[in-house]
Amino acid sequence: MALDTDIPLNSLGLAKPPSETRVVVAMSGGVDSSVVAAHLAQAGYDVVGVTLQLYDHGAALAKKGACCAGIDIHDARRVAEERGFPHYVLDYENIFKDAVIDEFADSYLAGATPVPCIRCNERVKFKDLLETARDLEADCMATGHYIQRKIGPHGPELHRAVDANRDQSYFLFSTTREQLEYLRFPLGHLPSKEATRAMAADYGLAVADKPDSQDICFVPNGNYASVIEKLRPGAAEPGEIVHADGRVLGTHEGVIHYTIGQRRGLGIGGLAEPLYVVKLDVNKKQVVVGPKELLSTRIIPVREINWLGDEPFESRAAWHLSVKVRSTRPPREAIVRPLSPTTAEVELLTPEEGVSPGQACVFYETEGTRVFGGGWIWRGY
Repeated sequence: MALDTDIPLNSLGLAKPPSETRVVVAMSGGVDSSVVAAHLAQAGYDVVGVTLQLYDHGAALAKKGACCAGIDIHDARRVAEERGFPHYVLDYENIFKDAVIDEFADSYLAGATPVPCIRCNERVKFKDLLETARDLEADCMATGHYIQRKIGPHGPELHRAVDANRDQSYFLFSTTREQLEYLRFPLGHLPSKEATRAMAADYGLAVADKPDSQDICFVPNGNYASVIEKLRPGAAEPGEIVHADGRVLGTHEGVIHYTIGQRRGLGIGGLAEPLYVVKLDVNKKQVVVGPKELLSTRIIPVREINWLGDEPFESRAAWHLSVKVRSTRPPREAIVRPLSPTTAEVELLTPEEGVSPGQACVFYETEGTRVFGGGWIWRGY
């Protein structure tokens, strides 16, 4: 299956022949970005592959399913060699630690549930790497993300991927208008991941059957607490597990071992009713539990909003949109009331369970595929 060539001019929407169009491809070493690079090279573009070393790749070699690790650097380099375009590895370990890992640790210790993949796109890939692409005199930068960039009456717009199961718009809501002018997402229109793998096989790429990356790249096996304990030794302090009605039900070894909505592994067996974590009180070192109905949330304060609408965010008293409060949840209809250019109150028409500070609240067109940006959920009032 060919990639998107509906845009006039060349297939990337630029007024020059492919051979005179330099494209930096962000190559993670996985099948998606490898297909993007191979396709653009075959189409005659002046491709430059760039892979970021984000953390100690020697240690990461032992972790299956990690991205930006040692084996992935090798795989990206191999694709470049076989397809005949230059490839560079950039050491971004310090930048990644300062911009992503440290905030992840601090947010987690503050009782939030951070999404470091969004910060990585925002602060590393679409900031420092994008500037590197400009320094290399590239006309644009392409990635293997499953999201669509479409040209609307007011310029480029962000849209969900055709394949809802692969859509990565939740992780890219903070992409700015300026970045969107420069970025390209050639996989967003494909019907499935199987189509991508078929293209990889057609190009003879060794990564065609490579497993997808799992979990957060620097968190082995999804064990957040162990990573936090390494990053912030001694930060996990014991405290009480308290019922929402005030009863002390037990003790815990650190708030970092719990997340909002958690039911299993609470260490307070023998109770008649099923209980869930409904609040993490870091100051009191308390894990607050209660019945499932206490997880239901209708009003959500949101800040650090990146707005991608055609009209100014504050031009209306309220926007009727759909919002996503977790990457695994479908968009739900909501009323978004601007409080400032970067803050809002979001009222869900149908309450959601397990809404957690530190997660993103992403704005969508109620009927259609357009992404209107979003912001970060916080405790607020």
